[in-house]
Amino acid sequence: MKIVIVGAGEVGSHLAKLLSREEQDIVLVDKDANRLANLDANYNLMTLCGSPTSFSIMREAGVDDCDLFIAVTPYETTNVTACAMAKSIGAKKTVARIDNYEFMIDESQEFFTKIGVDYLIYPEFLAAQEIMTSLKRSWVRHWFELHDGEIILVGVKLRDTAPLIGKQLKDLAFVQRNFHISAIKRNHETIIPRGDDIIRANDILYFTTTRDHVDDLLDLCGKVQHDIKRVLIMGGSRIAIRLVAMAGEEYSFKIIESNLEVCKHLPEKCPNCEIVHGDARDFDVLREEGIEDFDAFIALAESSESNILSCLTAKEFGVDKTIAEVENIQFISEAEGLNIGTIINKKLLASSKIFQILLDADINSSKCLALTDAEVAEIEVKPKSKITRAAVKDLNLSRDMTIAGLIRDGQGMLVNGNTVIQPGDHVVVFCLTGAIHKVEKLFN
Repeated sequence: MKIVIVGAGEVGSHLAKLLSREEQDIVLVDKDANRLANLDANYNLMTLCGSPTSFSIMREAGVDDCDLFIAVTPYETTNVTACAMAKSIGAKKTVARIDNYEFMIDESQEFFTKIGVDYLIYPEFLAAQEIMTSLKRSWVRHWFELHDGEIILVGVKLRDTAPLIGKQLKDLAFVQRNFHISAIKRNHETIIPRGDDIIRANDILYFTTTRDHVDDLLDLCGKVQHDIKRVLIMGGSRIAIRLVAMAGEEYSFKIIESNLEVCKHLPEKCPNCEIVHGDARDFDVLREEGIEDFDAFIALAESSESNILSCLTAKEFGVDKTIAEVENIQFISEAEGLNIGTIINKKLLASSKIFQILLDADINSSKCLALTDAEVAEIEVKPKSKITRAAVKDLNLSRDMTIAGLIRDGQGMLVNGNTVIQPGDHVVVFCLTGAIHKVEKLFN
């Protein structure tokens, strides 16, 4: 598949790196030659220095016959214009990064489709959705639903007291039929587990289960669900504004913002939210604002380091649930090893949406979740595809992927070695980064 990405900022560079590992034909366009130089030297992709809204540069990049055109510069006007231009000269699908929520409403979709923008990605909106999910499910690190919750993927960090510690996966298979351990995150590495793998303290386990058995996981993992009502936010960012609007009256919010000018404008954007001018990294400020009385603390400052440290501080004050925005990819594994709860990364969330499009999925029903070094995808099985030719145990699947579950005739079910996958099934696949192209070959 030929993919052209314009914008070599954080999102564009991250996408280019990920997609280049998937054996895709990638061209990355940006005005800044210095940004492109490092990527050109170290990754399997082509780079082109020039304007993303130049017809000559677009044609030089091969946009006229590309399968997917992705515009992720920092400027939404540039992104929308670039997509419209790309569509007019032959790009099959276009994706534009935006930062205006008004563009996301249904009434706006028809306009963008007419001018040639097939998909809109608003990372801050995706981040707010992820935070909402995390507030509702306080005991998990990741919560991923497919087909209205028929299959649920849950990421949980295990402490020393969890009953699963020390168990071999093959022993669990004989006594537990209501979940499947799809992956284990251990010491900065994601493992697709086998029967002889032993569960250890501080592992993050990714379970696949059905909605009827989600609550069973709490006892197995030694977790407790905390009801969250009062939420303290550090930073009045666009994510914070979107989150407060999305939550409505479900939670009571207080935002602490260090920039006075930002504070002046927050009340009109968050009318039902208490706004405080101060530095939430300061212990005294947190005490004055009564941090001990809050059920959750969300750190959304520009600095990943500040967010991580602030969440650790909130934990010391006794806050049950903490959520940190960590935009430095290299910090995520370190942060996951600490006691700070859920980590939000806009680049990974945007990648999830784009992988979904890359897999040619129906954006309304199919989903994809991108982790730091793995992906989870729901893929519809095509007639006569390789995945239908034998039972799962006889398919000789690569060790960097596992089939986590499937939806058949609208019903979620787990998969074992004797399962025979049928055309029309929606299958949940967990694979390490770089294996998506193998998955595509099995299903098409």
